[in-house]
Amino acid sequence: MVLSLVSLCAKEVVRDHSSSHSWLRWMPKDLYRALLEAAFSTCRPLAVGELVQRWPELTLRVGGRRKPGHTAPNRLCIQSMLLAVVRGLTDHRCSLEVLDLCGVQGDEGGMGDPMGGWSLTVALCTMVLKARVRTRRPQRTRREQRKEGDQERKRISALERERDLKRERGQKKRDGELNSNESTNVSERTESSGSVSEEDLSKGVRRRMEMERKRERTVLGSSEREAEEKEVDRDVVVHVRADLFVNGRSWERVHSALSTSGPLKLQCRYLRVEEISVPSIRTLLDLLPRRGLLGVDIRYSSLGVGGLAELLPLLSTFPALKSLRLHYCNLDFRRVHPSQSEALGELSQGLARLQELRHLSLTALRLPGQLRVLLSSLPHPLEILELPYLSLSPADFAYLSCSHHTSTLQQLDLSENRLDENTLPSIRRLLSQASGSLQHLSLSGCGLTDGLLGLLLPSLGGCRALKSLALALNPLSMAGLMDLVKMAVRMPSLRQLLYPNPLEDYQPGLPDLPSSAQLLDWPLDETSDINLTSNKLNRVLIDNGRSDIFLTCDLLNYDKDMVE
Repeated sequence: MVLSLVSLCAKEVVRDHSSSHSWLRWMPKDLYRALLEAAFSTCRPLAVGELVQRWPELTLRVGGRRKPGHTAPNRLCIQSMLLAVVRGLTDHRCSLEVLDLCGVQGDEGGMGDPMGGWSLTVALCTMVLKARVRTRRPQRTRREQRKEGDQERKRISALERERDLKRERGQKKRDGELNSNESTNVSERTESSGSVSEEDLSKGVRRRMEMERKRERTVLGSSEREAEEKEVDRDVVVHVRADLFVNGRSWERVHSALSTSGPLKLQCRYLRVEEISVPSIRTLLDLLPRRGLLGVDIRYSSLGVGGLAELLPLLSTFPALKSLRLHYCNLDFRRVHPSQSEALGELSQGLARLQELRHLSLTALRLPGQLRVLLSSLPHPLEILELPYLSLSPADFAYLSCSHHTSTLQQLDLSENRLDENTLPSIRRLLSQASGSLQHLSLSGCGLTDGLLGLLLPSLGGCRALKSLALALNPLSMAGLMDLVKMAVRMPSLRQLLYPNPLEDYQPGLPDLPSSAQLLDWPLDETSDINLTSNKLNRVLIDNGRSDIFLTCDLLNYDKDMVE
């Protein structure tokens, strides 16, 4: 990575915080972004705070998709930035109105001490609550300063209008007195009528003044009504947009931050909740702004069929919702009960209301034979479909191979759904239909033997857009792996291949057709060279000029998103 001259100079500038007072006041606002990036990359929390408190632009975006080799911002830098945002509310030099932290979270305990999603959510909520308390003090916020300035201008304008009216009335009185002195030889009747005329004149002036006051009251009344309509966002100085991670321990803090009104308003792009009841999830969704929520991820929550049917209508009120992920949410249709058909109908109707849904993930929900009922109601084809641990039946695979989603799928995860001779024709038809769009495919733990894989290889090779392929925890021999890699080198778009450890690498005693759980728990043979398999497979890549393919058997650290 080659650094620009501006980046190199920015790192030198932020290195010494003691000199910041001498150069910060003269720094052009065009260089603030480069200085802030340098402060984050070199872990200078004091410099981060100084820059953010004086941020000269309306928007500050930190996070997003990180480039290879880049780590998430340091925890201290994030905390310093959030404190600076609160201080900037009373700093006239700060112009910040939108703080975008979407994607800034890293892995807890990762390299460089990043701030994870759970910690970041608590820190953001604390910042929102702290800003409300801080602005209750005599210090004036930027919003209050602008409001007081508008009120002062209105007061001065009213005084000027009243002064003009008094001047006009006085001028007319003087003109009347002058005409009266000049008309000394006029008759008594004429003098009498002249006095009436002067009285009428004064009444006209008062009438004009009353009409002017009435018009002012009308204008002020309409302004007050407009202010009441915008009362929700009236006190908001900075909109904070982020991905929120909520569990049972942080729910109260998040609830308080979303329900409070103050200078900071929290908005959510992706919401992830864990171990939270259905009423709590409903309350959380009711508090979120309707526009801007792109995805909801619910994990380890005992929703049940009734709870999910209750949440789906509420999710349909978010017009931009594109992603719905349900993981281990206690949905099990393997046990037959009288109201099963009615519950399935409610789920189908609820999914049909999600007009913009493009990503659906259902993990371990135990829905054998029900895939048609759920997916056929979706109004638009899916681009990402994840169905691991779903106990799919041959009927499910048959529907999936000819559904309206197949030709648009970009990512498909069928891990831990067992494949055999009965389901293999449906999988081959599915891959043929999705060959032009499918980029990421996972068939890990599907029970693929050498024979089944040999039948599937032609269909896999026809997926011309495929970038990553995961086949971990399948009972393949070394010969089967060699056939797999020889097919992979003929796929021009493929960049990642997650392969299983061959059966020859395990200690003796493994069953002839082991399950994925047995392959995961069974120890490898320590007497053999663990790099021997990797060297053989990589030799095939080198011989075919495909060193651009990354081979790995590390299931825990595998990440398909590493493919650019």
